[in-house]
Amino acid sequence: MRPVDVLLDHQSGVITMAQALDYLSEKAVRHRLATGRWQRLHRSVFLTHNGPVGVAQRRWAAVLSVGQCAVLAGLTAVDLRGYSTAAIHVLVPPAVRGRSVPRGVVVHRSAALDERDVLTIGGPPRTRAARSLVDAAQWAPTVAETQAIVAAGFQQRLVRAADVRAVLERLPRARRRRIIGRAVDDATGGAHSLAELDFVALCRRHRLPEPKLQVVRRDAAGRRRYLDALFEEWQVHVEVDGGHHLEVRQAWADMSRQNALWIAGDRILRFPAWAIRHDSATVVAQLRAALHAAGWR
Repeated sequence: MRPVDVLLDHQSGVITMAQALDYLSEKAVRHRLATGRWQRLHRSVFLTHNGPVGVAQRRWAAVLSVGQCAVLAGLTAVDLRGYSTAAIHVLVPPAVRGRSVPRGVVVHRSAALDERDVLTIGGPPRTRAARSLVDAAQWAPTVAETQAIVAAGFQQRLVRAADVRAVLERLPRARRRRIIGRAVDDATGGAHSLAELDFVALCRRHRLPEPKLQVVRRDAAGRRRYLDALFEEWQVHVEVDGGHHLEVRQAWADMSRQNALWIAGDRILRFPAWAIRHDSATVVAQLRAALHAAGWR
């Protein structure tokens, strides 16, 4: 295989003018563009066929247009299910001067960007999973989304706590650094969804005991089951239902009536994520009643 073919295979058919001139004359490049054999993706970045432009080609064009040190970052660099972004996020060192970039590319700068954070194998160079998750969390538009991104990263087993904490150590000025760190602590304690993080925060805020999260139990058939939250000393078990379980207000009304009956019995409580965020007074009252009935003082 010719060196140019190796390059094009690696870069999904995308090439810069500087790279192309290693193999062709400028006249030959212009001719391919003029005849439609190649198409221009940006000023000096070309796709060497006239077919559809896919995700891989757009990402290569983003990196190559920004410069040699550019890497994909944030949600663009990590495959986080449930969190897609139309924008292509690119990270560069501060010394890289501003350049014209393709539409839809967002350029971020960081002084803390070295080989520990960068992966060059496979597609376009990109930040490793832990760095990508931290950047996606700090670039999120809201605090709630920051927490959700961290929780999802652990739920989907994309990162290890030690790696994320190492990234935070290297980014002392990261936006929402403390919030990200607390979300990591909660996630490694077993909180695998934003609703569970909210539930733990609610317990802390109202000085209730902290539950153990994602506790493994076996059912009557011997199958492993995961309990969302368990106040083990008092055997009060809480299930936090996400949005996909709900016809929101009606379902909460049903759960609330069910909880009132269970407080005096098996003490298995169910709360929708909506209620934890928007009807916390009722959640706390029912949880406190269940704990008192089980002997907590």
